[in-house]
Amino acid sequence: MNKSTALLIFIFMTALAHAGPESVNLWPQGAPGAKGDKPQDIPRVEIYLPAEKANGAAMVVCPGGGYGVLAADHEGKQIAEFYNRLGVTAFVLYYRLGSKGYHHPIELNDAKRALRWVRSNAQKYAIDPQRIGITGFSAGGHLASTAATLFDDGDAKAADPIDRVSSRPDVCVLGYPVITMMNDFTHKGSRANLLGPDKDDDQLATKLSSQNNVTDRTPPTFIFQTDEDKVVPAENAVNYYLALRKHHVPAEMHIYQRGPHGVGLKLSDPILGTWSAHLADWLRLGGFLGDIKKGAVESKTP
Repeated sequence: MNKSTALLIFIFMTALAHAGPESVNLWPQGAPGAKGDKPQDIPRVEIYLPAEKANGAAMVVCPGGGYGVLAADHEGKQIAEFYNRLGVTAFVLYYRLGSKGYHHPIELNDAKRALRWVRSNAQKYAIDPQRIGITGFSAGGHLASTAATLFDDGDAKAADPIDRVSSRPDVCVLGYPVITMMNDFTHKGSRANLLGPDKDDDQLATKLSSQNNVTDRTPPTFIFQTDEDKVVPAENAVNYYLALRKHHVPAEMHIYQRGPHGVGLKLSDPILGTWSAHLADWLRLGGFLGDIKKGAVESKTP
C-alpha cells in the first residue's frame, strides 16, 4: 500500500468516525398535518448504533422541553449513547412541537409512528420486534407515557405497511415526567404547548393525564424523579406509579431527595448519577437486554 492510498483510507476512516448519526424522516412523502417542509415540520429519528455487539434491543428516546423546544443533547444524544453502551440501538425522536403550531394529537402520532417505524425496520437493524421500548424526560416523559397508554395494535387494512404494525412499546422509561395535564401538579407550559387553542379544556386535559389511561396492557415501567423538583412536582411520577400498581403492571421507581428538574444522566453527581445504573439493572433483570444467565443454586450442608 502506497502512502497516497494509506492517506485516503485514513481520511475516510476519520470522517466515518466523526460522522453524525443517520437521520430518517418518519414519513418520507410528508407527515400528516405538516404545515410546511422546514425541519420543524418533519418528524424524524436520529439512529445511534452500539459500537460493540448489539443485543437486539431498541429504544425510542423522547427529549423534553415543555413541548416548546427539544433538549436533544442531555435528554437525547447523551441518553442514546448511554443505551449504546448497554448494547441497545437508540432512536432519538425529533417530534413536532406546540411552539411551532403543532398540538395534540400530532406529538402522539409522531411517537407512535417512531415505534411502528422501528418495529417495521427491525430486521434491517437486527432488532427483536418484541424488545422495543420508549424513554422520555419531562414533557418527553409525558409523550412517552401517552405512547405507553394510548397505543394501538395497527390497522391491518392500512395502505401504508408501517401503519399495520403495533405502536405498543415493550417497556417504558420515564425521567421526571410530566404526567398530569390538570392544573393541580401539571407543568403549565407543557399543557399550553400541547393543547394549544384547547389549553383551557379541562375535559381534554383529563383525557391526556396519563395516570388515567393506565391499563393491564401498559408496558413495564421504570421511573426516576427528584423530590426537590419544583418544575414538575414528584406527584406526577408518584401518581403514575400508583396507577401502574393498581393494574399490576411491573414497575420500579426511584425518588432522590436532591436534584433540580432536567438533570439528564447527571453523571457528575455521585448520588443522583446512580439512577442510570439502577435502570440498567432493571432492564437486564426484565430480560430487555437479552437472555438472563442464572447462576446455579448452591446448598451447604449444615
